[in-house]
Amino acid sequence: MQTTTPARVWQPAAGWQPVSNGSTGGLQAGARVLPGVANLHSHAFQRAMAGMAERRGDSDRDSFWTWRETMYRFAGRFDPDTLHAVAAQLYAEMLEAGYTTVCEFHYLHHAPDGRSYDDPAAMSRALVQAARETGIRLTLLPVMYMAGGFDRRPLGERQRRFGHDVDGYLRLLDALRAEEGKTMRVGCALHSLRAVPPDAMSTVLAALPGDSRIHIHIAEQTGEVDECLAIRGARPVRWLLDNARVDARWTLVHATHLDDAEIAGVARSGATVAICPTTEANLGDGLFPLRDYLDAGGAWGIGSDSHISVSPVEELRWLEYGQRLATRRRNIAASAAVRSVGETLLAGVVDSAWTSSGQATGTIAAGGPGDAFSLAVDSPLLAGAGDGDVIDRWVFSGNRPLVDRVWVDGQCVVEGGRHRRGAEIAGRYGKAMSALLAG
Repeated sequence: MQTTTPARVWQPAAGWQPVSNGSTGGLQAGARVLPGVANLHSHAFQRAMAGMAERRGDSDRDSFWTWRETMYRFAGRFDPDTLHAVAAQLYAEMLEAGYTTVCEFHYLHHAPDGRSYDDPAAMSRALVQAARETGIRLTLLPVMYMAGGFDRRPLGERQRRFGHDVDGYLRLLDALRAEEGKTMRVGCALHSLRAVPPDAMSTVLAALPGDSRIHIHIAEQTGEVDECLAIRGARPVRWLLDNARVDARWTLVHATHLDDAEIAGVARSGATVAICPTTEANLGDGLFPLRDYLDAGGAWGIGSDSHISVSPVEELRWLEYGQRLATRRRNIAASAAVRSVGETLLAGVVDSAWTSSGQATGTIAAGGPGDAFSLAVDSPLLAGAGDGDVIDRWVFSGNRPLVDRVWVDGQCVVEGGRHRRGAEIAGRYGKAMSALLAG
């Protein structure tokens, strides 16, 4: 009698276990099912400018600060319709890659001239609509953005659409919380220490619900660290730890430039660091001190940030490769306890998903996926793969997409590696791009 290899599902603590085909529908024999990945940091509108900031400027000192000029030009062209079209395309791509939750760090609040739309939440609702259309879990993080620098200078002309006063910001959060549901949550994003004065930060934090997730850009560039030292007398992460009750509700985005005391302090706090390797490399930000942070017991996850790549494989691969280049050693993330680099990295992003997003991403229901994706086991890249190497081969064996099916909250949204509404979404995205580039 012919037998087939049953599908198997992987969880960090339990390893590989059989999964019921009846609850997933259409799984290949021997299929490998992995927990859905949370994308902890996204600026959806920047998907539209991917690959368009790669030309040298007049200076030979291009950096994050010169890249920001291109970002401002694109940010000024969006309206709710174009934002919805771009976000839907991005979220479909995320799902096809194995991301099942996105934390959207959203600061395009108003019209380009800074005036509020008739519905002050119109741009936020465009993102909610895109998430519902594609089926991805959304943790919407409206951004508090008040100042143009640590010296509290007013927002510049191109930043006006980002800004709120404290009361207006809290009203926006209240309006959006009314739309929360099983796969949509609202949290809080403080753009950065340079953009949110201390008194405003304290007021906003005091007004948040006790379980609100709080995200902040911090210590991304050395220039930011130097300016914070000069004006506030402390490095950014040190200042935050000393002036806010940082705990497991917090996600520190980038946190690239840390000293030893800050590494230990963040790890003790229970906060998650959202590392965005492809964007940090693209912008020339620097390398996060991964091994020291892992040794301190710190929580971490990944984000695709500016979306020059929409692939958890590439984020995880380059997180490890950056460390190898810096140390001239191999297998940096692995340990004596878990010798597989791929399993170590996947476990890290799964373990931090709930605390950072407030969403159940990466959970697998009894007998079948809740939020999960299956790998295309008939791909040559997985030929002969066994339990001990399949995750490493998914991360490190090439660039051919290996995701076959994706489920969010038990619903299949990707089959055969393609989003169920991909063609329709891509058509609308093409029209939106034509409009944005004509602006």
